[in-house]
Amino acid sequence: MTEPAFDSARFRQVLGHFPTGVSVVAGYDADGAPVGLAIGSFFSISLDPPLVGFCAGKQSSTWPKLREAGRFCVNVLGEDQEAVSRVFASKDPDKFASVPWDRSPLGQPRIAGALAWIDCTLDVVHPAGDHDIAVAAVHELAVTAEHGPLVFFRGGYANLS
Repeated sequence: MTEPAFDSARFRQVLGHFPTGVSVVAGYDADGAPVGLAIGSFFSISLDPPLVGFCAGKQSSTWPKLREAGRFCVNVLGEDQEAVSRVFASKDPDKFASVPWDRSPLGQPRIAGALAWIDCTLDVVHPAGDHDIAVAAVHELAVTAEHGPLVFFRGGYANLS
């Protein structure tokens, strides 16, 4: 019996009904320039030791730079940061030019106005289809705002209210 062709559009449509928070993973490239990418797949893994993870597309031009650096700050975006998410989801070569930021305790790019930030070092990467699953050790973290998160749902941005 022959398997039917897989319908990737239906896959996206169905899984789009699962809301995800939006984060920006930010670090530095080999030349010391800040780089970052928007992700909708950030998750906690372990309390002991403290580990987090995210999935990055293998076709991304930014992910290899962050992977090589091995250090980054995960910035959890707030409901008012849709424009920030759009910048980091773009192919703009200087994504930090229009986004206010400073440095985290580990010296990584920390985006102003983010709800929370998590300073990490890359622990291990697992290949998974057209993505990599990155597991990172947490070194420092903080909550910086208490309003709602930026959420992606059914192909667009949404809020929880």
